[in-house]
Amino acid sequence: MLSNVVKSITQRALAGNVKILAAQPQQQCGYATEASFETRAFKLHNLDQGPATSVSVTKDEALKYYSQMYAIRRMETAAGNLYKEKIIRGFCHLYSGQEACAVGMRAAMRPEDSCITAYRCHGWTYLMGVSIQGVLAELTGRQSGCARGKGGSMHMYSHNFYGGNGIVGAQVPLGVGIAFAAKYKGTNGVCIAAYGDGAANQGQLFEVYNMAKLWNTPVIFVCENNGYGMGTSAERASANVNYYTRGDTVPGIWVDGMDVLAVREATRFAIDHCNSGKGPILLETATYRYSGHSMSDPGTSYRSRDEIAEVRQTRDPITSLREKILTNELATTEELKEIESKIRGEVDSATKAAKADREIPVDELCTDIYANPDNTGVIRSVMPAAELTHKRLGKAVNM
Repeated sequence: MLSNVVKSITQRALAGNVKILAAQPQQQCGYATEASFETRAFKLHNLDQGPATSVSVTKDEALKYYSQMYAIRRMETAAGNLYKEKIIRGFCHLYSGQEACAVGMRAAMRPEDSCITAYRCHGWTYLMGVSIQGVLAELTGRQSGCARGKGGSMHMYSHNFYGGNGIVGAQVPLGVGIAFAAKYKGTNGVCIAAYGDGAANQGQLFEVYNMAKLWNTPVIFVCENNGYGMGTSAERASANVNYYTRGDTVPGIWVDGMDVLAVREATRFAIDHCNSGKGPILLETATYRYSGHSMSDPGTSYRSRDEIAEVRQTRDPITSLREKILTNELATTEELKEIESKIRGEVDSATKAAKADREIPVDELCTDIYANPDNTGVIRSVMPAAELTHKRLGKAVNM
């Protein structure tokens, strides 16, 4: 029997398969080049109309989304193994199970759009342009990592990606600032500010909901609701678990966070909403994490193994997309196996490289602390009389 928590999660999420519309897929050489689907209904707050539930996807798009989700899953599995081998130290929060959220949002983003998220950021880092080796080497603290091994699991960055942030909820006000800068500069860009249900009760979120609405800031607040804040279920932590309604005057949308196509459509709608001058919008993506909160959490003291297995069997975002691709003849089983084999090989190679790479030398520890260090020639050390010299090595990102 599923617990009440699981039943609640299942009811609010996406039990059931996506149905294909009556329109026939476009065919070429015996296989479809495009297919149409009907997603689960979106729930709306302060909106007269929401995203369309009728969505279409081309073969190239479907294979791209499948490849990205599969790569994130394999990369996170490798990270978990490296942690168990004690090659990755410190904190390590895995994204396995939540891949459709990031992949769906990334699919809707334009070159001028940006993103900032919390500490469960490995998948986002990969999607925003960092190689698998760049992510894994950063996790192992090696010099080929995207931050030269100095950032680790929670502090990874790339163009238009502002991290990985370790303080719960603190990235959300920063996201509003990034969006405000885009509006001020006239770039037409929108910023996605993602956080989990565990951060949703933070006072700073409600402050910036208000500020963003007052200024009509082009920010998309995204609550990735995976059902648990650390080891506490959403129902035990929040009097109102309808997170998409909690922006008050900020419009909101509930979306099936295990369906990459639904997330893509909701994000496209949100970007159009922001660009129309209507200001911020809040998305709640109903999703699930398979691992514990972090690698130090076994994840089974506050939920059962049966619960996790139930979600894997009925709602897994990768498996469900795979079934859609095969059922609608967007690709063959052999094509998908070839993609999977290629990704497994890439992750295995990246893992070996991340283990074999070197750490940065000691004299590089004080490089690139400040983007503009004109007035900071020295860095305070743990020893009062042993100040360290600040150096510039790389070029600041997003400056």
